[in-house]
Amino acid sequence: MRFSSAITGLVFLAACNNTTTDPDPSTGTIKPLTGIAAPKNININIIGIYSHDTSAYTQGLEIYKGKLYESTGDFINSSLRITDIKTGAVQQKHMMGSTEIFGEGITIFKDKIYQLTWKNHLVYVYDINNIAKPIKTFTWPYDGWGITHNQTDLIISDGSSNLFFVNPDDFKVKATKQVTDNIGPVNEINELEYFDGYVFANVYGNDYIIKIDPSNGHVVGTINLPGIIKEYGKGFVPDGNEVLNGIAWDSANKKLYITGKHWPRLFELTIN
Repeated sequence: MRFSSAITGLVFLAACNNTTTDPDPSTGTIKPLTGIAAPKNININIIGIYSHDTSAYTQGLEIYKGKLYESTGDFINSSLRITDIKTGAVQQKHMMGSTEIFGEGITIFKDKIYQLTWKNHLVYVYDINNIAKPIKTFTWPYDGWGITHNQTDLIISDGSSNLFFVNPDDFKVKATKQVTDNIGPVNEINELEYFDGYVFANVYGNDYIIKIDPSNGHVVGTINLPGIIKEYGKGFVPDGNEVLNGIAWDSANKKLYITGKHWPRLFELTIN
């Protein structure tokens, strides 16, 4: 089914960051401040809607060999889990949280799962065949939010407008790119997914996903998903914390999966 919105792309461009400017009085449009072209609207089709465990305060989402891997937060309830995509049933779960440890984003790289923590400066590494116990731990100097990879480097967000390109062997930062659109820096970059040469990211608290050129940090596209969970969530009314957070790319089938914190639905999308 097609998901469309009457909300124009201009509204979302203005909402994409915390930088504000006055509209041009002659046209009513917001002037570009950075010399970067305005992001293009990316159309999607919703082709599947599945159950999602509402106990999952989703922080990270991955598809790997047909399985859905999910990292959840909320301190003691933080976990790493494997879930059936179509039924939402949790098949395996490793509870890794505590009163101090808060789980964040995950990525799977060379048969290892990298899981960030929020303010603990710790990164847990698991063998893909055993999520019950980390095999290694790295130290990370910033907050942990989202993580993905480009086949060479890990790419990490820390809640700012920065993307960090990190060596997966020693976790040292190789490069930093500031995410910027036509208005200015885009803050609160969160959950990340890399595919087709671009980084896709949700911006915390907003119902859209941005497409980022990793070579320069420029936002080149926006997937707008206004009110998606209210429309398809059968009476689910999210509170201020139960926001869109979870992007997984199925490279084998060219499908995108999204969900949110405590959301009762997982959405399967194709991108036009």
